[in-house]
Amino acid sequence: MVLIVNGEHKKFEELSLTILDILNLCKVEMPDMVSVQVNTTFVDRKEYGSFKLNDGDSVDFLYFMGGGNA
Repeated sequence: MVLIVNGEHKKFEELSLTILDILNLCKVEMPDMVSVQVNTTFVDRKEYGSFKLNDGDSVDFLYFMGGGNA
């Protein structure tokens, strides 16, 4: 399976992957703090273990950070 992960084409040996699988395979730090977008649509965190990805999907890991000027 080939996916576009954060803008990079990545090939995976597995033929069936979920978002949770990709988070683990890509060794995403703090997976509880990341939002995932598949083909420009945000996926609910409750669906990470059941949301099946398709060959060619675009997957983006987004971290929301606070901060700013005081």
